[in-house]
Amino acid sequence: MNEDPGVRETLERDPTLTPCERREMFGVLGRWLGAALAAATVSRAAEPAPAAQGRQRKHHYGMVIDTRRCVGCRACVVACKAENKTPPGVAYTVVLDGALEPRIGDKPLFMTKPCFHCENPACTVVCPVGATFKRAEDGLVVVDYDRCIGCRYCITACPYGARYFDYGDDYPARSDKTPYDAVPSPEYGQYRKREPGRSPIGNVRKCTFCLHLQDEQGAYNRAAGCWPACAKTCTGKAIHFGDFMDPESEVSRLLRERPAIRLKEEMGNEPNVYYLL
Repeated sequence: MNEDPGVRETLERDPTLTPCERREMFGVLGRWLGAALAAATVSRAAEPAPAAQGRQRKHHYGMVIDTRRCVGCRACVVACKAENKTPPGVAYTVVLDGALEPRIGDKPLFMTKPCFHCENPACTVVCPVGATFKRAEDGLVVVDYDRCIGCRYCITACPYGARYFDYGDDYPARSDKTPYDAVPSPEYGQYRKREPGRSPIGNVRKCTFCLHLQDEQGAYNRAAGCWPACAKTCTGKAIHFGDFMDPESEVSRLLRERPAIRLKEEMGNEPNVYYLL
């Protein structure tokens, strides 16, 4: 039986359910999730690539991460938290230590891992309410907090572990009602103030490529500092962000000049984050 560990934890916390009711609900959820994941696999296999469909969009944003330059300082992680004001247990980007082997000489290899904003994202297919979807104008995968019911099927479906559930935990700066607590999150340009029982508490959250920094035309202004926080802050200049539709962009140029890989390509998600070797 397949069970979502996030759903299991929520159900086990609920004192109103009897053991028999919990077992029955686990079984129903397991069967539903198995069917949903199977449908996702079939849909991705049957759907041609966006280019083949002739889909028109204004931008195709993605990242190129240089594994030779990443020093594992985690400045990107801190910058992301400061920019998006994410709570404990929610991290839009992480740095994996020793993720890449073999090492080059004595130099450890690190992997910075945001959401990959896939071309064929499995997470969007399994969402029963359409709360997570791929934006037509720039290809970013986003979450509508007002529609998300917190079922966490998207967490299970994501092969990259790039999604997190917001349980409502807070850092002392918020729980102690310091001035920091009064500052809303700019995420999605919605400027929500964090309040118990209100979204995004109880929702699934993920990296947005700091889309709230886009201008009205959906473009980022690097010169003005309107750029994803992780790329802007990277001390080793390892994280490169840009528009793959622009052949002269930094990310397009790097892919022409250096060998690169994408993770788990065999799964057909077509991630928009590349790693330079």
